Amino acid sequence: MTDKKFSLKRLFEFYDEVLSLPHKNEVARELRDEDDLFLLLVYSDLLGIPNPAFYYTLELYPYIIEKFHDWHLRMGMEKSPLDGIRCC
Repeated sequence: MTDKKFSLKRLFEFYDEVLSLPHKNEVARELRDEDDLFLLLVYSDLLGIPNPAFYYTLELYPYIIEKFHDWHLRMGMEKSPLDGIRCC
C-alpha cells in the first residue's frame, strides 16, 4: 500500500513539473524584472531620480549591495554608476 502512495505521489510531482516546465523561464524573467525595478527604485536618488522614500530605503542598502554588481551589468553599465559604491 505504501508503494502505491509513493508512486502516486511521484506521478503527481511529475505531472506538476510537466505543466510548469514551459513557464519556468517566463517566471524567472518576471522575477528578475521585478528585482531590477526594485533596485532601480532603491538607488534612484543616487542616480538623480527623486525618490520620496529615500530615507527609508537607506536601511536596505546593506542587504542589497551584493546584488548591485549583477544589476548594473544587466542594465548595460560596465562600471558602477555610483561614486560611493565600488563593486568592479
